Amino acid sequence: MSEKSREDEKLSFKEQILRDLEKSKSYDQTLAGDENRASIPTGGPSAEDLMADSLSAVESIINNAPVVPSHPSRVAPAVPSHPSQDAPAVPSHPSQDAPAVPSHPSQDAPVTPSHPSQDAPVTPSHPSQDAPAVPSHPSQDAPVAPSHPSQDVPASPANESGPRPGPGSVRPNKVEREYNETPTRVAVSYKTAEKKEEQARPETPTPVTETVDIISDTPRRSRREVAKPVKSKKEKKSGFKAFFISLLIFLSLLSAGGYFGYQYVLASLEPVDPTSKEYVTVQIPEGASVQEIGSTLEKAGLVKHGIVFGMYTKYKNYSDLKAGYYNLQKSMSTDDLIKELQKGGTAEAQEPVLASLTIPEGYTIDQIAQAVGQLQGNFKEPLTADAFLAKVQDDNFISQEVSKYSNLLESLPTRESGARYRLEGFLFPATYSIKESTTIESLIDEMLAAMDKTLTPHYSTIKSKHLTVNELLTIASLVEKEGAKTEDRKMIAGVFYNRLNLGMPLQSNIAILYAEGKLGQKISLADDTEIDTTVNSPYNVYTNQGLMPGPVDSPSADAIESSINQTKSDNLFFVADVTDGKVYFATNKADHDQNVAQHINNKLTQSSSSN
Repeated sequence: MSEKSREDEKLSFKEQILRDLEKSKSYDQTLAGDENRASIPTGGPSAEDLMADSLSAVESIINNAPVVPSHPSRVAPAVPSHPSQDAPAVPSHPSQDAPAVPSHPSQDAPVTPSHPSQDAPVTPSHPSQDAPAVPSHPSQDAPVAPSHPSQDVPASPANESGPRPGPGSVRPNKVEREYNETPTRVAVSYKTAEKKEEQARPETPTPVTETVDIISDTPRRSRREVAKPVKSKKEKKSGFKAFFISLLIFLSLLSAGGYFGYQYVLASLEPVDPTSKEYVTVQIPEGASVQEIGSTLEKAGLVKHGIVFGMYTKYKNYSDLKAGYYNLQKSMSTDDLIKELQKGGTAEAQEPVLASLTIPEGYTIDQIAQAVGQLQGNFKEPLTADAFLAKVQDDNFISQEVSKYSNLLESLPTRESGARYRLEGFLFPATYSIKESTTIESLIDEMLAAMDKTLTPHYSTIKSKHLTVNELLTIASLVEKEGAKTEDRKMIAGVFYNRLNLGMPLQSNIAILYAEGKLGQKISLADDTEIDTTVNSPYNVYTNQGLMPGPVDSPSADAIESSINQTKSDNLFFVADVTDGKVYFATNKADHDQNVAQHINNKLTQSSSSN
């Protein structure tokens, strides 16, 4: 076989291998595409590396393939003159293209191996396979190719005793026929690397996401466009609608929270227990902040929330809360508590106050007893009107009080004086705190102490006027009811002193009303003119000269001071209009009668005609 024929055969064999490798590569690519192109490299050889290795192996086999020897009974073709040249064997199938063997001795022809002990493979004779030539170097051993594609059969070695064929005995046609009688092929498997690759390839892991491969295969600008898709008008409108609804919900929740928060604050400012009568003693430290005061009140159960108390106090700008001990009630609202704290507490803890008793100015003992009887609470002993009236007439108790308040009670009326109540007029009108330990005796004692305190600055003046405390209080009790204004009271006191100094009867309707038991009741102008000035009573100052046995009511501090510091004048008469409180004075009886006719009788006529 010529060198050109061998080269053509090699090219044909390479093309077949390349086609098979291309098919294998295409099949691998198809498998990779089915797996979403997400397979991770396993470190095995690539298709290109396998192709290169296969081609290299084929070329090595072809180049090193020995010449197929002839049958022992046949004449072997002549060996070329140059022992180092290799000649491939040519298949004998008529359908294959094989170069003709030259008849000239100088042409290349297949030769037998130079050493008789070497075995040479036989080229395949099957028409569908192309077998490469086997190298003919005498130093190499090569296996014999099998006659059938699926079987490998070793060829018989050449005869050791046979003569070495010479160049002149070459018969190309017969050599070709005898050569093809024993078909041989080179066992070349170019799919071995592919099978190893398939065996070495591990399981393909599942890709993380399909989007990663798509984005990685696209340009950077395209990836930005994919990541930020353009929203349609409908989507924008839907987003705005969702935002608007969310805003409405947020505002609604905010409004609801504000409303309920406001109601919560209002409820926190209300009394803890509106019906409670209990008093609680608390101490507010010096320099305490409003937050600390609120915490103290909350712990004492006086407010619901100390924080709300502190915030409310700051909001109202109440910064004048004073330290000290306080007796506060759970029925007090926040504003009531603040008012008490603004008054200031005591240096020491005091007994809680259960009730308050207010004695108005000009009250009689009968009226005071009724006020005491209206007190309610869990007192140490019952505080009733009867108990009060009995105690003010108790001589033992009175004697005890006289010894205690000697300046006040040294001129106290005696039982024989005809005074209705000996202590009438000596109980100072004021507001008194009723505690759990309060009794009738302690209450009367407290009233006497208040009157003694009021008169203490005036005891010397009273003596300088040659008056007793009982006489001063008797005049002051009439002044209290006859006039309402301080100026009128001083003028009225001056008239009484003038009449007393002249020995004239006082002629006060107030004393007659007391004698009749009507003092303190609502008196009309007609009732005042219809009083009985002839009533038999030590309090009838129309028929009796001088003062009554004692006061007829509890005079105020203003009436007392007006009676001490009276206005001096020549007036001996006055008349008071009980409807408007105006007082008309006169120095003589004629002027006085004119004032009565003009300001009293005229109004009575108008009132009767209208009825």
